[in-house]
Amino acid sequence: MEPDQSYRFEAELWLYPGEKAAWHFITVPENVSRQIRFFAGKTNGFGSVRVTVRIGGSRWATSLFPDRKSGCFFLPVKAAVRKAEALHTGDRAQVELRTG
Repeated sequence: MEPDQSYRFEAELWLYPGEKAAWHFITVPENVSRQIRFFAGKTNGFGSVRVTVRIGGSRWATSLFPDRKSGCFFLPVKAAVRKAEALHTGDRAQVELRTG
């Protein structure tokens, strides 16, 4: 993997569809997803990429997960972050990602 790469973007929080859905995600924009894929080189299981994320005052480590259909990565946003940042399904968030 290349040295740390940083990305900033704004995107909508969405709830994974399904009867018992509980996972919330943000779709990483296509252009950012392409850059991450290019610089990431070798990925973890399922094509995931380890990142550090900041939304508002919340910072955490997680993995981005690839979506074959869209070609974008999905960023999971855990409940503690949604609560701390008062984020709800459909809200837009300013996201900072760092790989490496």
